Amino acid sequence: MPTSYVIIFGVIVLIAILTWFIPDITHATLGMTLMAPIEGFQNGVSVILFIFIIGGYLRIVNETRALEIGIGRIVKRMNGKEVLLIPIIMFIISLGGTSYGLSDEALAIYPLLISTMLACGFDSVTATATILCGIISGVSGSTINPFATSVAIDALRDVGIEPNQAIVLGMGTLVWLSSFAISCIYTVRYALKVKKNSANSVLTSAEKELALKSFGKSDAKNQEIEFTSRMRRTLMLFAFSFVVMIVALIPWADYGIHIFEGWSSFLTGTPFGEWYFSELCIWFLILSFVIGYLNGLKEKQIIGLIVAGAGDLLGAALIVGLSRGVSAIMSNTGFDMYLLNAGTNALQGVPSGLFSTLSYIFYSGFTFLIVSTSGLASATIPTMGSLAKSLGFAPELMITIYIAAHHIVGVIPTSGTVMSALNVSKIEYTSWIKFYGKLFLIISIVNMVLIGLIMGITG
Repeated sequence: MPTSYVIIFGVIVLIAILTWFIPDITHATLGMTLMAPIEGFQNGVSVILFIFIIGGYLRIVNETRALEIGIGRIVKRMNGKEVLLIPIIMFIISLGGTSYGLSDEALAIYPLLISTMLACGFDSVTATATILCGIISGVSGSTINPFATSVAIDALRDVGIEPNQAIVLGMGTLVWLSSFAISCIYTVRYALKVKKNSANSVLTSAEKELALKSFGKSDAKNQEIEFTSRMRRTLMLFAFSFVVMIVALIPWADYGIHIFEGWSSFLTGTPFGEWYFSELCIWFLILSFVIGYLNGLKEKQIIGLIVAGAGDLLGAALIVGLSRGVSAIMSNTGFDMYLLNAGTNALQGVPSGLFSTLSYIFYSGFTFLIVSTSGLASATIPTMGSLAKSLGFAPELMITIYIAAHHIVGVIPTSGTVMSALNVSKIEYTSWIKFYGKLFLIISIVNMVLIGLIMGITG
C-alpha cells in the first residue's frame, strides 16, 4: 500500500491529467503540477507552524511524566468503566465541531488519548475514532459554526436570498445529533470487541507493535508511582492551555457577546474570539517554556525538546501541505468551476423526488476536491441555493445538504484533517477505511433519508 504522501500527490497528478481532456479549462503543465504542493504549503503555513509548535509542547509535557502518571490514575479509577470515555470525549469534540469547526486544533489530543486507550485495553483506532468521529459528526452537523454555516448564510444573502436561520439551526442539530449517536454506538461496539479479543482490531500486527512502541501501554495502572504536586500543577496548566484555546477560537462577537474585547488582546494583539493558528502558536510556545521551567528544565533542554517534538509531527505537517495542493491545482486550472457548472446544469433537469439525494451526492463529490467548508460554501451555495429556490425548495436546506455531505471527509485522502490524524496516530489509510467505511455508508444513508423527508415536507 502506498504511503499517504504518494496517495495525495497521485490525486494531484490525476487531476492534472484530466485537465487535458477538458477543452474549456486551463491544461495543467508539468510546472503547475509540481508546484501545486508547494503552493499548498504556502497556503497552509499557519496550520503547519501550529503543528510544529504543538509537537514541541507535547514533547515537553511528556518529559515531565505528568500525563503518563495522570493517565494511569484515570484508568485505575475507571475500574472497568473505561468505555465511558468514548461517548464523553466524542461528545465534547463534536460540540467543538458543530459550534466553531474544531478540526486540526485537535491534533494534540491524539497521542494522549491513544496512550489512555491502550492502557484501557483498546487499540489506537478506538482513540483516533473517538476524536475524528467527534470532529466529523460535529462539523457535518454544523449549527453555529462560523466557517461553515455563517459563510453559507452570507453566500445566500449575496444573491438576494434571506435564509430562515431557524431551519438551518434545526436541521443542523438533527444531523449533528444523529451522526454523533451513530458514530458513538459504532465506536463503542468496536472498542468492546477489541478489548474482548485484540484479534478483532482492524490494525495489522505491524501497526499494533508501532502503536505500543510510539505511545506505550502505561505501567502506571499497576504501579503506585507518586503523583507529585509539580505533576498536578503541570496537568492543571495543560488543561488550562486547551480551555484558553477553545475560548479564544469561538467567535463570540458573532453571537453578540463582547466581554473579551479589549483586555484579552494583551498577549497577541488579537482578542479572544478572533484567534486562529498564528495566535495559538504564540500561546502554546509560551506554555512550553512555562511548563518546562516549572519542572526544572533548562533553556537548552526546552529548546531541544521543542525541536524534537516538532520533528515528531513533521509527517503530519507534510500531509497538510500536500492535501492543500489538491485545491491549488483545481483552482489554478479552473477544474473546480467546470465541475460546479456541470453539476448544477445536470441537477436542473432532475425530478424533485431525487433532487435532495443527488444534491447530497454532488456535494460529497465536490468535497473530495474542495475540503474547506468555507471555500466550498463560497464557491457553490450562491448557485445551488438559487437552483433549489427556483425548483420550489427551501434554499436553507441546501446549506444543510452541503454541510452534511462534508461527512465524506472521513474516507477521502484529500482531507488534511484525517490524513494528518492518521499520520500522528501511526494508522495506515487502509486500516482506517476498514473501520470507517461501513460507518460512512450508514451515516450517509441516514443523512439522505432525513434531508429527503424534510425537503419533501417543506417543498
